[in-house]
Amino acid sequence: MIAARASEATLSLSPESFVEAIKRENALPALFAFAARHLADKPGICDALIQNKNCGAEHLLHAVRHLPASAVQVLAEELDRVSASPALAAALEQSSSLTPEQKNHLRELHGPGHPVDEAALADAAAAVEPDAERRQTLIQRIAKMTVAQRVQYAIKGGADARRTLIRDPNKVVQRSVLQSPRLTDQEVEAFAAMSSLTDEILRLIAGNRTFRKNYVVVRNLINNPKTPLDVTLHMLPLLNAQDLKRLTTNKNVPETLRTTAFKLQRTRAEQKK
Repeated sequence: MIAARASEATLSLSPESFVEAIKRENALPALFAFAARHLADKPGICDALIQNKNCGAEHLLHAVRHLPASAVQVLAEELDRVSASPALAAALEQSSSLTPEQKNHLRELHGPGHPVDEAALADAAAAVEPDAERRQTLIQRIAKMTVAQRVQYAIKGGADARRTLIRDPNKVVQRSVLQSPRLTDQEVEAFAAMSSLTDEILRLIAGNRTFRKNYVVVRNLINNPKTPLDVTLHMLPLLNAQDLKRLTTNKNVPETLRTTAFKLQRTRAEQKK
């Protein structure tokens, strides 16, 4: 009786009060659990649960059916959470708000997967770990992992793991490297210059506002012949005069980019007259 009355009293509070409480960094798991089970259909509750990184997948699972399309999209891209919870990935996969590609990514996370290409893995590891013994240990460790485990390792492991897994054959694993909270500016700068990366990863780097604030990342992307042309053309005005001049003579980039760089250089010169 007392518990029932306490629950009724709690439910009588405004959704705004719960939203603010859920957003707090020190919010308790019990609050997440209660809100997910009893308040998920209230305005702002689901968004607050997703935004708080301390809210575990086990709580979000109860809120999935109440998520608006935008929230489903956001949650499906949070690879740490969906790789850690097969149940959450399966629940999201049923949503009509996801694209076929996103659903495939979720299936890949917890499906049987394909055996790791150890030759390709060895090449990737050789590029980041000069010590033969440590390199072999890294290769053996990754080779035994499932896709979901490699995603977790990319997000929570060290720099050697990220530099190796950014070249993983699986696109989901590649993308998870960019979501690691331990990723440094220097690593992103190096990734932006790597022509061995997929154009999809380079496009994701270019599309990230935080990464794009780093001028070295922008410059490296523009000078990377693997970066899609539409991306480099869009970022071209961000180059300073010196780097723009160098780009006009860079034979590794598409001619269209060099020509456009020359035109921009000429326009800037005329504006100074």
